[in-house]
Amino acid sequence: MNYFGARELDAVVIGAGQAGLSAAYHLLRADHRPDQDFVVLDHAPRPGGAWQFRWPSLTYGKVHGMHSLPGMELTGADGSRPSSEVISGYFDAYERRFGLRVHRPVEVSAVREGEGGRLLVETSEGTYATRALINATGTWDRPFWPRYPGQETFRGRQLHTAGYPGPAEFAGLRVVVVGGGASGTQHLMEIAEVAAETHWVTRRPPVFREGPFGEEQGRAAVAMVEERVRRGLPPQSVVSVTGLPVNDAVQHAREQGVLDRLPMFERITPDGVAWSDGRTVEADVILWATGFRAAVDHLSPLKLREPGGGIRVENTRAVRDSRVHLVGYGPSASTIGANRAGRAAVRSVSRLLGTQEHRTHEHGIGCSLERVVVPGLVAQPPHGS
Repeated sequence: MNYFGARELDAVVIGAGQAGLSAAYHLLRADHRPDQDFVVLDHAPRPGGAWQFRWPSLTYGKVHGMHSLPGMELTGADGSRPSSEVISGYFDAYERRFGLRVHRPVEVSAVREGEGGRLLVETSEGTYATRALINATGTWDRPFWPRYPGQETFRGRQLHTAGYPGPAEFAGLRVVVVGGGASGTQHLMEIAEVAAETHWVTRRPPVFREGPFGEEQGRAAVAMVEERVRRGLPPQSVVSVTGLPVNDAVQHAREQGVLDRLPMFERITPDGVAWSDGRTVEADVILWATGFRAAVDHLSPLKLREPGGGIRVENTRAVRDSRVHLVGYGPSASTIGANRAGRAAVRSVSRLLGTQEHRTHEHGIGCSLERVVVPGLVAQPPHGS
């Protein structure tokens, strides 16, 4: 492989998280060969996608709705182990089982228009000239830090969910947690066990979801996110429109007053935060659990953004450029959504390339796959694969 000149390929997949691996699997099923017809590029140092960076106290048992990758189920995982270890091990086994040959660590700096209808993918290992692009870069690399007056004067520590180390580092400290999502509440409940004092601040009153969350509610939530993407607006996470599920831990925290929410403060002071009504809270730490934005800056040269600030997507395909597919973006940001998006993107790519997706025994996809065992879990193909 010549990394010094533009290498011509049918497809390039950027990102090896859930969505990227799903897309690679379906490219393989469509008889595209890794490192010959397509490549998977990942900037992370090892398998695991964004999961490898999750904080140690987020054990696998606390993970909500982790769906197996297509073709190989994750079973028998120890719920007490860090999710970063369990899921990274699973992704590693998956890549090896299907021979996906992920290139890492590789940084993608830009995607530009090339010649002959191809896209030029500029990377730290050279340039690829591809007929189709599947972008699966997720959001982890773009933590959102709100700006408030006085932020630079704060004498304590400020950090984001992306750098959350677990609760132990907050022992005996006064902590303000900002953000009303799932991460914010998880951080807050953990920290409250060891901190001297905690305060929870959100822009909007949190919505707690009592009772079961079925398929109908799930479809409605995904539809709300999908509508924003169709309109070219920046996507919201699916979780942001479903509300916070009330489990035993959340119920206990509410009873203890840990989840008593304060409205958003007006400014940050050297010693804490302050509201317009004169109220102040002293703090040693401000933890910003304020979410992430889609990591798509490398696509900027293609001018895919709409006036609303987002990329308009229909069935994974960028409306402004049918060669570009976004998976794990907007309504497909969940693990099950990422799987489906990977399949849909490859179907569209196959049509673009003039090929037809079909099952093949050449790569072992259509036959019974052996059980794969990695530390702490058993990964095996679903019945009937």
